[in-house]
Amino acid sequence: MKWQPVCDQRFKLAEGPFWDDHHQSLYWADIAGFRALRLYQGQVRHWQFNEPVSAFIPTVQGDALVTLASGVYRLNLDSPAEQPALSLLCAADPVEGNRANEARCDSTGRLWLGTMQNNLDVEGGDLPLERRSGGIFHIDSDARVTPLLSGQGIVNTLLWTDADTTLLTADSLDGVIYRYPVLADGSLGERRIWAAQHERGTPDGSAMDADGYVWNARWGGHCIIRFAPDGRVDRVIELPLSHPTSCVFGGPDMTTLFVTSARPASDALELDGAVLQLETDIKGLTSHRFAG
Repeated sequence: MKWQPVCDQRFKLAEGPFWDDHHQSLYWADIAGFRALRLYQGQVRHWQFNEPVSAFIPTVQGDALVTLASGVYRLNLDSPAEQPALSLLCAADPVEGNRANEARCDSTGRLWLGTMQNNLDVEGGDLPLERRSGGIFHIDSDARVTPLLSGQGIVNTLLWTDADTTLLTADSLDGVIYRYPVLADGSLGERRIWAAQHERGTPDGSAMDADGYVWNARWGGHCIIRFAPDGRVDRVIELPLSHPTSCVFGGPDMTTLFVTSARPASDALELDGAVLQLETDIKGLTSHRFAG
């Protein structure tokens, strides 16, 4: 396997990769660097904020959403890097001191948002995680917010199976990926463990391929674990990274796997903090824009 960085930059905490098939561009966030970034035609552009940003998702209107600690905002992509033009879409999580962590859109273009206690200081440095105050919400195209879960630790991975009637989501504090039925009224039913703890790191963000297999980045595990649709371990994909954070399929044929990563303060590997890409023979599922 020949992993290649998409650019020369290294990031504190790259996360939330999104592939925009329409423009053949890659979006991601550097949570601890307070930046949203886009790779288009070989050029990286960024927008700088003054608070953590965990996801960067284009919309059907041509702008993009950024999930900041203070709320979910629309970003004018024509605005300058140091003066990003923002308008508030919603403040989904009412818990003071929380921040967004994971965000993905389902096939209808509805945004699902996972939050956690803000564990970053004003300079992006680490703060101790002291409470399970996170939640999961979904946000409709008209900005209506529906709370789904509370008392979460670190929400990671948001994927759907069975025609969006089942949610797969990890709580990294528990070290497992859970399965929730999505009920007819939009609420979540009783959870069960879908993928158990594994010695190769903690579950972080994930992508799904066209055959329903889940590619889960393993924080601290130097790898991605590919889980079969029933939650069993199918294979382990080694990475030249110590802390992969998430992944997404993209490219012209949807067969390029992009992987984001964090760069630890000490004992970092050469590629830690890079965004990597690998050409595969496996087709992934399309990322969905926000419908609003």
